[in-house]
Amino acid sequence: MSDSNFAERSEEQVSGAKVIAQALKTQDVEYVFGIVGIPVTEIAIAAQQLGIKYIGMRNEQAACYAASAIGYLTGRPLLVIGGSPERNQETMGAFQEFPQVEACRLYTKFSARPSSIEAVPFVIEKAVRSSIYGRPGACYVDIPADFVNLQVNVSSIKHVERCMSPPISMAETSAVCTAASVIKNAKQPLLIIGKGAAYAHAEESIQKLVEQYKLPFLPTPMGKGVVPDNHPYCVGAARSRALQFADVIVLFGARLNWILHFGLPPRYQPDVKFIQVDICAEELGNNVKPAVTLLGDINAVTKQLLEELDKTPWQYPPESKWWKTLREKMKSNEAASKELASKKSLPMNYYTVFYHVQEQLPRDCFVVSEGANTMDIGRTVLQNYLPRHRLDAGTFGTMGVGLGFAIAAAMVAKDRSPGQRVICVEGDSAFGFSGMEVETICRYNLPIILLVVNNNGIYQGFDTDTWKEMLKFQDAASVVPPMCLLPNSHYEQVMTAFGGKGYFVQTPEELQKSLRQSLADTAKPSLINIMIEPQATRKTQDFHWLTRSNM
Repeated sequence: MSDSNFAERSEEQVSGAKVIAQALKTQDVEYVFGIVGIPVTEIAIAAQQLGIKYIGMRNEQAACYAASAIGYLTGRPLLVIGGSPERNQETMGAFQEFPQVEACRLYTKFSARPSSIEAVPFVIEKAVRSSIYGRPGACYVDIPADFVNLQVNVSSIKHVERCMSPPISMAETSAVCTAASVIKNAKQPLLIIGKGAAYAHAEESIQKLVEQYKLPFLPTPMGKGVVPDNHPYCVGAARSRALQFADVIVLFGARLNWILHFGLPPRYQPDVKFIQVDICAEELGNNVKPAVTLLGDINAVTKQLLEELDKTPWQYPPESKWWKTLREKMKSNEAASKELASKKSLPMNYYTVFYHVQEQLPRDCFVVSEGANTMDIGRTVLQNYLPRHRLDAGTFGTMGVGLGFAIAAAMVAKDRSPGQRVICVEGDSAFGFSGMEVETICRYNLPIILLVVNNNGIYQGFDTDTWKEMLKFQDAASVVPPMCLLPNSHYEQVMTAFGGKGYFVQTPEELQKSLRQSLADTAKPSLINIMIEPQATRKTQDFHWLTRSNM
């Protein structure tokens, strides 16, 4: 045997799984959520060996929800890694063979399969970079099964450094000047603070803009907390009125989609002037032609606006007719909500529940929410005081996100702010989508309190007596309305089955006590199953919701 042959054989080798894990570690991936199986189990083990935290979920959907929330909270990516058949079995009908890379291109910013183990670090760096540059989004990397245990020479691996942080882009100076002029000339201005502003960490500059110029602002659901909800210039309690009569609206990372009623009448004035601040050029001008577009990083652009507005002393008059109109509407809406909350009748209504919850919520807690009325009403009552501390179903209104989001927030809380709690507010129907993740919560002993607001149905249900009466005549499949669920279901027993604390509550006093006990018990997660009036609804709204039903 020659010396050269001996050197080649004795060169250090490494498995594909370890190459993949090291590439993730190099790109500052801290958490991996998933369900392991052939062929990705070894990747999860290799990741843990390098100090990456692996959280095993009970459903792939919940794993992706958790990973997306981690991306939002930490600024690192949602990178989906999927296993595929061995390369030599392609087109042969291999186990679970599917054109994954091609399918994922429809929904991701980047989708690829590395050509070799040696190319893995390059592909993962590009996936991470693609996911966090510009508007953030998911990326997919496909791993053939034979890559995982394949051994390659260490020296053949293409080393790739951590990708650079996203570049900070700024708006055109002339556009900033125009925007400042439009704001100063507004008679009825309004700032809308979106999720993009929270992701951009623009809280300091936006709060300065609000306070220095005394401008009313309205947060979108996940924009809550960029400026605290209890700020005197927050007009969330007069949302419809503010949108309908504003003459100039500045959008900070908020899209004119269904959540903001597309920016169209009758929810807005026909001649309202929109100033759009967004990281994504393709978003500018969607649905409504804006008066001014400010393309760039939201924090950087807000600072540009502040600098321009500072050139001439100015502030919006706090005693204007517009402020008076907004304050009157806020006062009347808050009074209507408080009246509903003060009702003593049992079962409780949504407002009674949320007002009692709000009284005990820790100021720094994460609030996760999903459901129909549960999410919509909870958003108006439960306050957020810190940015990136509210997670909900968002643009797609996807049910099932709640427990995955809560698990992600709890991992961040445990690692970065020990003692911080996650309050996950679920409708009973929404809870059913990912309820088995309660086991995940208990397995990792996460600081989560689940509140299931239980009205026995989707939107509305029936009480036990009505249910029994229905079943006297025909079987359930023939007579039970499609939106009904089994009345008085004991969801708290799902939590106790896995070792957590469970509470079944029917009165305000029981709710107060169980929440107090759950907040005091930092050793175990809890689930409070809160029974409310099955026919409970929202207070009367100025406008119908986007999707109407004749029922």
